[in-house]
Amino acid sequence: MSVLLEFAMFPISDECREGSSVSHQVAKIIDMIDQSGLPYQLTPMGTIVECESIKEALNVVERSYEQLAGCERVYSTIKLDIREGKLGRLKGKIDSVESKIGRKINQ
Repeated sequence: MSVLLEFAMFPISDECREGSSVSHQVAKIIDMIDQSGLPYQLTPMGTIVECESIKEALNVVERSYEQLAGCERVYSTIKLDIREGKLGRLKGKIDSVESKIGRKINQ
């Protein structure tokens, strides 16, 4: 099974923000994902992580929330794309589009 988790998570309460910036808190989450060894892609609006199960994907969400311990209020959006038997979709989906247009795309 392959589960693509696309999510964004950040504090919206004042005690965990530096003005309007939340990058210092988001960096904690990205560091945790990076250290997990899971394939992921950081984007300006969120992060995509490839997992082998729904349970693993939801564990990433829970561990991300734990990185924001002490924040009174946290906002998150979560999307899951679940597919039986096909790993490597994080890169494979991009490769497929590139093959159809005949060139590499900017990422």
